[in-house]
Amino acid sequence: METIQKWFRPFEVLRLEQRLSILTIWIAGVIGYWFLATSGEKRLFPPPGKVMEGMRDLFNEGLMVHIGSSLGLCLQATLIAIVFSLAVAYLSPVPFLRPVAVAMSRLRYLPLTGITFYLAVMVSDARTMQVWVLVIFMSLYFITSLLGVLKDIPQEEIDHARSLKCSRWEVLWEVVIKGRMDYVLDVLRQNLAIIWMMLVTVESILVAAGGLGVLIKNSDRFMNHGRIVALQLVILLVGLGIDLFINLLRKVLFRYSKI
Repeated sequence: METIQKWFRPFEVLRLEQRLSILTIWIAGVIGYWFLATSGEKRLFPPPGKVMEGMRDLFNEGLMVHIGSSLGLCLQATLIAIVFSLAVAYLSPVPFLRPVAVAMSRLRYLPLTGITFYLAVMVSDARTMQVWVLVIFMSLYFITSLLGVLKDIPQEEIDHARSLKCSRWEVLWEVVIKGRMDYVLDVLRQNLAIIWMMLVTVESILVAAGGLGVLIKNSDRFMNHGRIVALQLVILLVGLGIDLFINLLRKVLFRYSKI
């Protein structure tokens, strides 16, 4: 009884098995509600059997190939966005270049329609357009997050580096770049969720290339709700897998990270 009471106390620190028990209860509750909510005549969601049928059909139609296409598009855009964003953010302490980083951070309020219009004028290849739409959006949010990380660097760390006779560029390298590399991976993990969420919209630019977004649009066109929910579950699980991988990579590479 005392253990259960701890579950409802703010800021209580629980053991791993207790956290797993709470997670299991919530998962069982969601699944139970799913079965109950789809057992009547009025159904907000398709029943689990319909979703499993849709998942089986998708797998037989080459679901893994479409997942690979989406992951390839996401990886290509991410690599370009990381290189560009890091260059802009790391050079932001230079007064002459800081307005560039701040301006790009403000551009994140631009709608997708305006960006795709100008890209269509400059880029003729649809696949390249897909990549650059993702690159632009990820870079804008990535730069914003990185600027926040740099702003939170304590002045004491910079003063300590200067007291060790480091030049200004050495301070930039040791404190800003090397000293916050673990934060970069955490920012990347957060911003990848935005890119992964946008895949459905971006992949509709080039249907022939396939991808999870194309499968969802085709399923929605034929009102196949079982396949739609199955695809949403696949997208969620793959996204959570990416998030888990980057988080584990951060812990392996930076074992003493405080974040």
